[in-house]
Amino acid sequence: MQNRTHTCNELRLADAGKKVQLSGWVENVREVGGNLAFVVLRDFYGTTQLVAEDPETLNVFLSLNKESVVSVTGTVRERGNKNPKMVTGDIEVVPDSVTVLGKCRYNALPFQINRSKEADESIRLKYRYLDLRNPEVKKNIIMRCNVVSALRQAMTEQGFLEITTPILTASSPEGARDYLVPARKHPGKFYALPQAPQQFKQLLMTSGFDRYFQIAPCFRDEDARGDRSPGEFYQLDMEMAFASQEDVFEVLEKVLPPVFSKFGKYHTASEAPFRRIPYLEAMEKYGTDKPDLRIDLTVTDVTELLADCGFGPFAGQVVKAVPVTGFTATRKQIDQLCANVEVVSGNKAFWFKMDEQGELTGGIAKFLQEKKAQIIDALHLAPNTFVALSAGNRGAALKTAGVLIRKLGELCPNHMDVEKYEFCWIVDFPMYEIGEESGELEFCHNPFSMPNGGLEILEKASRGEVDPLSITAYQYDLVCNGVELSSGAVRNHDPEIMIKAFEMVRLGEEDVKAKFPAMYNAFCYGAPPHAGIAPGVDRMVMLLAGEDSIREVIPFPMNKNAQDVMMDAPGFVEQKQLDELHIAIVKDSES
Repeated sequence: MQNRTHTCNELRLADAGKKVQLSGWVENVREVGGNLAFVVLRDFYGTTQLVAEDPETLNVFLSLNKESVVSVTGTVRERGNKNPKMVTGDIEVVPDSVTVLGKCRYNALPFQINRSKEADESIRLKYRYLDLRNPEVKKNIIMRCNVVSALRQAMTEQGFLEITTPILTASSPEGARDYLVPARKHPGKFYALPQAPQQFKQLLMTSGFDRYFQIAPCFRDEDARGDRSPGEFYQLDMEMAFASQEDVFEVLEKVLPPVFSKFGKYHTASEAPFRRIPYLEAMEKYGTDKPDLRIDLTVTDVTELLADCGFGPFAGQVVKAVPVTGFTATRKQIDQLCANVEVVSGNKAFWFKMDEQGELTGGIAKFLQEKKAQIIDALHLAPNTFVALSAGNRGAALKTAGVLIRKLGELCPNHMDVEKYEFCWIVDFPMYEIGEESGELEFCHNPFSMPNGGLEILEKASRGEVDPLSITAYQYDLVCNGVELSSGAVRNHDPEIMIKAFEMVRLGEEDVKAKFPAMYNAFCYGAPPHAGIAPGVDRMVMLLAGEDSIREVIPFPMNKNAQDVMMDAPGFVEQKQLDELHIAIVKDSES
């Protein structure tokens, strides 16, 4: 290789006496006694200690700022004071010559490279190229590369073809805001960056391809979260013709566990088949459709028992309880728990305890004494049990209970088996819901999902024989450790069923043709039953790396405001560019 015979992670005691050439960044220079300096040289692979013993070499290193790039030719020798923390700690290199390849012109760095994760995130993102020099940061990106490679290999072995789909496409109502791209040759018209390759992969199924996948870039103009990057993200997108829900499950249950076992922070992952949990059961039992099955706590409905106990916040409300055995906490810790739950859920949490003598104490216990026997029986209470409670309408009570389970699991090692990856499928999602703003029937999730019961159930609903809200869809989510990795569905491939499904939400055949012309027309030429899913690559790697923020596993992430502070994007463009695109910037009248 040019500029080196070995990497900085390669030399060992057996190489003593060899003439070598190393290249890398000067991580540290430690001068000793004015005539000697120890230098740590770092490259992509690791570090090696150099010893500058002659005045000329010493002067070169002392004249350089940290992070300068050099090439060193020298001799390997056994190290007197060995460093067991370095894989090259048994040797050092004595340079004969030093060539400066790239000088760092700044005396001060924005942060210490090896401690960059301690720096403010905005500074890390602005100097991301320095942040990535930190081996702890770099290892996540290396893992990401290896995970993507393993996913590609596994999908190919399962008979899938990797097919890329367009980036410039038409705007489509898929739930999030589109990123729009003006079309220079078509004034007033816009391309959209795809929120997902959804329509294209379904069109591939109608084209006669049997199994498709790609590591697909997706673009959505939505706000950031800890597990969601604004702007763009990647997913393992797949679709199968002549496939059922179980066929999709079988593929991912073969592909994912080996990847998680091999690359994950925890080396245990669920084996096939993953647990199947109906949506309504997940909500009632865990308070969420993203349950963390490493936690053994569940929700119990106590509405009938406690709604009239005399405690004001329970009156006329749905009341849920989460019993926790062996939870010993101080009043201060309990108050902090309740405060944290309120911040996350937006609703208050309540509590009481059954002490070692079998008495109900603390929290709201004074309102429960008359129902003590029934409460102990309903919740199967044993001495030294803590009970967390939530109240409100059904949605609020369940949401708060779900947050309680998560927070209590984190506080109770005996109730949470942290070191594993626990997968489950959430199935039988509702096809329809009542819109919060419209107050009318709307699609709950994916409008192209096949309803359980097909055309017959939709016709019964249209005649008033079946409540539309009771209709479920062949739609499923893949959840791991409380994180939703993906949504998928068996697709509604029959135009007649599709039209009927849209009629339920007051949209007719012409509306479907107008909104989804290519897909509707393709289905009219004969489409096979097909199904698919698209697990998020970024979220997968975040779980594997044990990181709390998705930005830690993306090479060049945006900040929470969807800005690339390193490249200064988004930015202004020249008027000439706007004129070519027939775009005028209209200032807000209030600005």
